[in-house]
Amino acid sequence: MIPNVVRRAFSIVKSLPIPPNIAALEGPADWADARKWISQFEAESIPKTLVELSFSRSSGPGGQNVNKVNTKATVRCSVNAYWIPPWARPALVSSSQYVASSHSLLITSTVHRSQSENIEDCLTKLHNLVLSAASASVKNETPEETKKRVEGYQKAQKERNKRSKIHRSSVKQFRGKAKGGGWD
Repeated sequence: MIPNVVRRAFSIVKSLPIPPNIAALEGPADWADARKWISQFEAESIPKTLVELSFSRSSGPGGQNVNKVNTKATVRCSVNAYWIPPWARPALVSSSQYVASSHSLLITSTVHRSQSENIEDCLTKLHNLVLSAASASVKNETPEETKKRVEGYQKAQKERNKRSKIHRSSVKQFRGKAKGGGWD
């Protein structure tokens, strides 16, 4: 029997899907694996235990609340975290939230007056950032309807080109050389 503490710790770690170990998405099989991971990741939220949290005083108006309470939340997460897909890392490194000195992502929130809401806002921002970076290089499958429609367009275009060529050929054929001596 597994103790509850271990089971809870395992469930927290297990809550985020582990991405496939694909450095670059190069083909339909890679795209399918990436799409599967993205759909699993979309359904989950990032637990606080997977990031470094720090708090400080917010700036701006707010009276005594701003001066006394550390409501500004800052989340730091390594770009090489196990739950961040390898193919998304180049996009994350080029984002404005990337900090080169620590090779991490730094996200802050001062939107809300409470610390807990700012933490949730930071985690949501991080989730969306990772999701958009992971989705950027994934190509979607073309639906069968679209394939058939494009095939029909291509057939129609070939037919138009053929008719146009036949028409141009007949125009040129009728030009011919002048009969009866002509200009020369």
